[in-house]
Amino acid sequence: MMKFKNLKPIFLALMLVPQIMLAQQSKSTLQLQERIKHIIDTAGGKIGVGVKGMDFKGGFVINGNHGYPMMSVFKFPLAFAILDKVDKGELKLSQKFHMPKETLDTNTWSPMVKDFPNQDLNMTLADLLTYTVSKSDNNACDFLYTKVAGGPAAVNQYLHNAGVKGISIVYTEGEMEKDWALQYKNWCKPAASLQLLQLLYHQKLLSKSSNDFLIQIMRELPDWGKRITVLLPPTTELIHKTGASGVNKQGIMAAFNDIGIVTLPNGKHIAISVFASDFKAPKERGINVIAAISKEIWDYYATKR
Repeated sequence: MMKFKNLKPIFLALMLVPQIMLAQQSKSTLQLQERIKHIIDTAGGKIGVGVKGMDFKGGFVINGNHGYPMMSVFKFPLAFAILDKVDKGELKLSQKFHMPKETLDTNTWSPMVKDFPNQDLNMTLADLLTYTVSKSDNNACDFLYTKVAGGPAAVNQYLHNAGVKGISIVYTEGEMEKDWALQYKNWCKPAASLQLLQLLYHQKLLSKSSNDFLIQIMRELPDWGKRITVLLPPTTELIHKTGASGVNKQGIMAAFNDIGIVTLPNGKHIAISVFASDFKAPKERGINVIAAISKEIWDYYATKR
């Protein structure tokens, strides 16, 4: 009969294997964070980063205590709030809204106005959401905020009720354009952006049809919207929302952001949020920072099984 005492050293060794693996994994994750911090330190400005596995354990936040100006990233939670009304039967995606041409700002970023110049518009809710999220249209966004969602405060309250506390939505695009300081009042912490992406990925707030629609209009934007995927393989799948401010007289950009969910080579999904604030223009600096940070994250997690 085998004596169990002879197995004690083997048993102890086996018990230590998970602990050793965990220590090695923690060490390598810390090394990844150090590489990202080096990019941040050499970039200038304030930069916050959030990373979280959507269907696997893993992730971290860097510089997470600061609320970063969102700019057009706030069009993503707006879509959540609007589609919640669709699910409640208060709105329909096929519903049309009238927008008189004199109410449209022709000086702001508005692909919708460029597509239908100098005319009154009759747009479905689905089209308004698509212009708002996919093309980051400011006219469509502000119409949805003020005429459909019940104002920024209503969207802000909707998010807080959903458990997303690290976010503040106070002003519309039009209001922010009139006063540089106001864009800092619409802020988000990296962890809160990860929460939003989790709620989308796990379909926690919306019906399947509404959730699928939101994912559809968040798929990779045109070339002008590429940030997270700039240094990643061309076939990388991404759903995301970008945001960017203008440049002030001192040549400073208040915000340059990208938050989204990337599909890894193994089929798993990871959320990446990068908020860059108060850095020296041009915007290519922001693109390079987001791309470099995302590449470090990709290189680390793409090799994991």
